[in-house]
Amino acid sequence: MLPKRFGKYGLAIHPDKTRLVRFCKPPHRSDRKGGPKGQRPRTFDLLGFTHFWGRSQKGNWVVQRRTAKGRFKRALLAINQWCRMNRHRPLAEQQHKLSQKLRGHYGYYGITTNGKALSRFSSSVNRLWRKWLSRRKAGNAMTWERFNQILARYPLPPAVVVHSVYTARGKPIP
Repeated sequence: MLPKRFGKYGLAIHPDKTRLVRFCKPPHRSDRKGGPKGQRPRTFDLLGFTHFWGRSQKGNWVVQRRTAKGRFKRALLAINQWCRMNRHRPLAEQQHKLSQKLRGHYGYYGITTNGKALSRFSSSVNRLWRKWLSRRKAGNAMTWERFNQILARYPLPPAVVVHSVYTARGKPIP
């Protein structure tokens, strides 16, 4: 029925990218491996996130999301390319642009249960920035001590979860 409805508007479903995925809550007694055969519960990627079943802090099964591997890698490659092309610009300008890019990334991917991926992204951006600042001039690579001094003067925004599933319009859900 869905292909027929899409056809009405001149749209089509890509057969390789469209499928039904069994995505039910794992049995109560199962561990993270998903069952007696040791197979993990199914996951799927949608809108840049990998959706999977995980345990809440209270031990209940909940749907969790993390940045999809492909999107994570693509974002880091874009940052790497930008740092490479702009390594000779003033530090204040580089810091301003990298901060914008990080805030944009946190704005989209900063959801509940994705904090580890945000922290990994932030530390990866720091490593990339240091790498390309080290290549600004001939000589030794920039030490971490020197780079930390630069970060103290030109800080990048920390990884933050912007969107919480536990609040609605800024108010806690009862």
